[in-house]
Parts: sequence; C-alpha cells; structure tokens
Amino acid sequence: MQTGSERIREIVLSLRTFSRLDEADYKKVDIHESIESTLMILKSRLKETPKRCEIEVIKNYGKLPLVECYAGQLNQVFLNLLLNAIDVLEEKLYINRNNPFVTPQITISTKILNSQRIAIHIVDNGLGMTEKVREKMFNPFYTTKPVGKGTGLGLSISYQVVVDRHHGELNCLSEIGKGTEFIIEIPVKQGDYNS
Repeated sequence: MQTGSERIREIVLSLRTFSRLDEADYKKVDIHESIESTLMILKSRLKETPKRCEIEVIKNYGKLPLVECYAGQLNQVFLNLLLNAIDVLEEKLYINRNNPFVTPQITISTKILNSQRIAIHIVDNGLGMTEKVREKMFNPFYTTKPVGKGTGLGLSISYQVVVDRHHGELNCLSEIGKGTEFIIEIPVKQGDYNS
C-alpha cells in the first residue's frame, strides 16, 4: 500500500508540473523538471509490453539556468515530440518483428548555446523520414500516420509554441533508417531573441 500511494503521489506531482495550470504567464522553470514530468506521464508507453521491448531513454542533461517560458505549453511540445518518437519506434519494432538486435532508444540532451539561449535535442533511432515528409511535417493537418491515429496537429502546434510564443527555433534532422532529431532552441529570458 505504501508503494502504491508513493507511486500515486509521484504521478500527481508530475501531472501538476506538466500541466502548470496555475502558470498562465511567463515563469522561470527548470527545463529538466519539465522533461522529467513529461517522461513520468509517458512511462506506460515506454515500458516493455507483451508486443514489444522497452524503449530506452538516455538523458544527457547539461547544466541549465532557469528558463523563462510558458511552462505548460513547452511541456506540450515535449509530449508531442516524445509521442511521435515512441510511435515511430513502435513501428520500427513491428517492421523488424521485435528483432532482439534492434534497441529502441530516445536520447534527450540539453545544453547552453550561449548566455542567452539553450537547446534541447530529442533524438530517436527510428525509421527516419524522407526530405519530402520533413519539408511538410510542420504544416497543420499533415500526418503520415494511418487514418484515426493522428490529427496532424502535434508538430504544427509545437512549432507555433516554440517559434511564435517563445521566439525560438524548432528544427529537424532526419535520415531514412537511422532516425530523427528535433532541436528546440529558446531564449533563457523572453526579450533575449538574439541567437
């Protein structure tokens, strides 16, 4: 019972951190805490299931200052990017018939770019995407997922949150068969828009 109640406590704290319902304005936040709360929410999607192995999450966190941002919206970006990575890794595992030599991984790295900007890299070793798909992926309603699986809005909304709301950049690098990397760059303080 104690273990169960501790687990419930962790989930509730993560949901509170993730949603940031009481924070409608810019606020200084610990980006790593935000990422961790998102990972806690996605824990069931990452763990091993009867149909596939566990998706390993590798964290390479740099020392970051507190970042002025709309925390709830930025958490939504992390959620969208991580969900897309999980979906593509599950697809890769299905295509490879759960080959034990295919280890699905998501690597999350953070670093300071300069005194005014930080970067967050979310990398998967999934299927990758063609240049044609990469060029359209931030368009509203564009999706490569089967009908009923995705709305085509997650990456479009993520782009708006990072670029329009946080005066940052959201870029993507991808190679077929090797995976995809999303790079979020945002200012440490809103008003510091120089790169």
